[in-house]
Amino acid sequence: MSTSARFDRGHTDDLMTFLAASPTPYHAVANAAERLEKAGFRQVAETDAWEGTSGGKYVLRGGAIVAWYVPEGAEAHTPFRIVGAHTDSPNLRVKPQPDSGAHGWRQVAVEIYGGPLLNSWLDRDLGLAGRLTLKDGSSRLVNIDRPLLRVPQLAVHLDRSVSTDGLKLDKQRHLQPVWGLGDPGEGDLIAFLEEDSGLSAGEVTGWDLMTHSVERPSYLGRDKELVAGPRMDNLLSLHAGTAALIAAVTGDGSPSGSGSGSGSRAGSGLTYIPVLAAFDHEENGSQSDTGADGPLLGGVLERSVFARGGSYEDRARAFAGTICLSSDTGHAVHPNYAERHDPTHHPRAGGGPILKVNVNNRYATDGSGRAVFAAACAKAGVPFQSFVSNNSMPCGTTIGPITAARHGIKTVDIGVAILSMHSARELCGADDPFLLANALVAFLEG
Repeated sequence: MSTSARFDRGHTDDLMTFLAASPTPYHAVANAAERLEKAGFRQVAETDAWEGTSGGKYVLRGGAIVAWYVPEGAEAHTPFRIVGAHTDSPNLRVKPQPDSGAHGWRQVAVEIYGGPLLNSWLDRDLGLAGRLTLKDGSSRLVNIDRPLLRVPQLAVHLDRSVSTDGLKLDKQRHLQPVWGLGDPGEGDLIAFLEEDSGLSAGEVTGWDLMTHSVERPSYLGRDKELVAGPRMDNLLSLHAGTAALIAAVTGDGSPSGSGSGSGSRAGSGLTYIPVLAAFDHEENGSQSDTGADGPLLGGVLERSVFARGGSYEDRARAFAGTICLSSDTGHAVHPNYAERHDPTHHPRAGGGPILKVNVNNRYATDGSGRAVFAAACAKAGVPFQSFVSNNSMPCGTTIGPITAARHGIKTVDIGVAILSMHSARELCGADDPFLLANALVAFLEG
């Protein structure tokens, strides 16, 4: 890949569009599915019998998506090459009885999801988005993408200790956003959403709603070398994986822009079945029917084998030859807290994707997995960096070890180095998303 191609900003421009349009996991997978549809993929229902035809297919389940492409002539035991990611991000989520308030303020009762940097949600204009479930069992996406709520911080005059002792927040008392004046009324929030969505009163019987910052993603810095935006952990990887899958199967080669390839060279030369698997609930342990610790991925892969006339022996052979790149964001070295990082591993923004290693298996990478990723990066002409945690600091984890253990699949943990992880607004190098996507194309192409 030439230097000019390496620093194509079309992919990053499109990432910012994707981030802004995907305030929840449900919106993220819907947007990924729309891009796959334009590239010739077709949705299959889990309740239907599957045919063993070639081509691109995908399954949607809640906030998760699994997409795969079967090349012409693929045998039942053909291995898979999987790009794994997750769709959820830490935030504030609406409780079952959302209408609350006190002292003339109308508020929305929220619960803390995952491990957000709580201070980053203070004094920030918030929208509200998610999924509404209707009486007939259908669901509808909703997105109030304007300033609707705000979590007001206590003025320094009323808490002088904040300057000496630091900010201390009680998750129950201090994180409830305001959205108006007056006394709260039971059913007010859902009635407002019904009206905004053009639904009849009382039509909504269930909801999965969450807050999001309405500030747009943007380039940052003197030379616009950085990108600031919400939910990079981990929609950056979902976006890159979607673009890479489309590029790999359409023969477009480059994951720039929206990636709606023509399909004129669809799947030519693929020796693996490329897969994108993006799961919900990674931020709280992945234990759900849409999480990486659930049966979704294994079920889809097995059904693909069996639909092509395969046996259990074919399934075992296919899984034995399968490799997964678990792509999630990691930590760039922080200029103000460099001592928190391992002294010999300082991943830098703009330095290319990172290979994440932990010998206690918080990441799934081993030496042979490193070789797989190194080969993909070399093929794509992409530099990469290594990340390990400081021995004195706890190490996070990903869907990587879960995927490896649950399915017996060789898994390698990778990603893009960012700052402000789990903040309402995160920061990465402007070129790193495109470099990651190019490495993923090379990996999926085998």
